[in-house]
Amino acid sequence: MLERVTPEHIGFIVDGNRRWAKLNGVSSDVHRKGADVVFEVARKAIESGAKYATFYVFSTENWHRAPEEVNYLMGLFVKYFEEKLEELKKEDIRIVFLGTLDRLGEEVLATMHEVEELTKNGARGTLAFCFNYGGQQELADACRKIVEQGLQPADITPETITANVYHPEIPPVDFVVRTGGEQRISNFMLWRLAYSEFLFLDKLWPELTVQDVNDIFDEFSHRQRRFGH
Repeated sequence: MLERVTPEHIGFIVDGNRRWAKLNGVSSDVHRKGADVVFEVARKAIESGAKYATFYVFSTENWHRAPEEVNYLMGLFVKYFEEKLEELKKEDIRIVFLGTLDRLGEEVLATMHEVEELTKNGARGTLAFCFNYGGQQELADACRKIVEQGLQPADITPETITANVYHPEIPPVDFVVRTGGEQRISNFMLWRLAYSEFLFLDKLWPELTVQDVNDIFDEFSHRQRRFGH
């Protein structure tokens, strides 16, 4: 029997919430089912041995959506963490947010700070949310930080950039899973994807189950990672 190889860091591009809602006649709380699935999948991924699970939930490009949807998503973010925070603390999982703080309201920023502070000692694993995140923006922000440090061009190495991305302690992504049938990365964690494996699923995000997570980890076990060799 093939020994299961567990990704240290698994990333999920969450796609298909609106299509699922339309297919299932859900006109309100369109993203609520998807939010529930995020935590089910995160819990299972960490139980299965991943040390980091990252979810791409709101991109810098998502601001181009209708204002009503953006406002709803911001409200859902605050409401969901208010409801789930005690449960998440009991899970002993650290939660962090990756992204720019630009354009985020005070209530959202306060929620992010509270969640990170109250879960900072979580020892079982790290759950990261790419929220108001763009991979190109992350690299631009890293370059800005490097310039502010006064480094000379000759001193800038890949390690320098790694040290200046959002939450630099989070390692490269071993396995990226995208739901919804699309086959693109959509500006997700560009710096950390250099040697990632990819899996594209036709299932819409709210359809994902714990059994799917088992299948995803089994699939990773069959991959032969070469790192350019």
